[in-house]
Amino acid sequence: MLQLLLASAGVLFGAATQRTTGLGFALVATPFLVLVLGPQTGVTLGNLLSASLCALVLTRTWRHLDVRRAALLAVPALVVIPFGAYVVRTLPQSMLLVLVGGLAVVAMLLVAGSERAAVLRGRVGAVVAGALSGFMNVTAGLGGPMITVHALSERWEPARFVATAQAYLLVVNCASLAAKGLPAIPLWTLAAAVVILLLGAVLGERVANRIDRRVAHRLVVVVALLGGLAAIVRGLLTAGD
Repeated sequence: MLQLLLASAGVLFGAATQRTTGLGFALVATPFLVLVLGPQTGVTLGNLLSASLCALVLTRTWRHLDVRRAALLAVPALVVIPFGAYVVRTLPQSMLLVLVGGLAVVAMLLVAGSERAAVLRGRVGAVVAGALSGFMNVTAGLGGPMITVHALSERWEPARFVATAQAYLLVVNCASLAAKGLPAIPLWTLAAAVVILLLGAVLGERVANRIDRRVAHRLVVVVALLGGLAAIVRGLLTAGD
């Protein structure tokens, strides 16, 4: 019951964060979904919910979309997604848990220090960011951090970043689902997750202009780090099973 409550809170808080800042759903929600549902189902459900949320946010932000930049990021991501899907199918569950948790921790450390980043600039930076993001998205549901590093390296305006990130992640999450299939969960579980997702999006809409973004950023870092570390510990504890 506690794990179920944590997963629900992760989806709610993650959706609110993404509506407020443009990213954050997968960083917050996916590690807890993995703890409850296992690495394959948890990540795949995260992909599905993230795609739905990106489509929802994009309906409010599409006027600022940079189509060419989104395409430049998406092409290398689409190339590496089949390889990432192969890794998901072949790794044991315990090793996949450690991989997902480890990528979550690395992703959050990247985001935490990305305000000073200037390492993924230009077309080459976009290709590298897209490829790494695609692999991380299909294996761990974490496509956003590398895009964040690229956007901050390029000094994108916030409005442009939010819209372009939604379009890119919508494409990549749909491709990840096509490579792996839909999550194997009961219909009522999926319906409940969607309802919580929508509630989180509404909450984010309400607080978008009222919360200090630095405070929100720190909360995301702490929560996602805890979730990633918990996934690593669970993977290590079940490695001999």
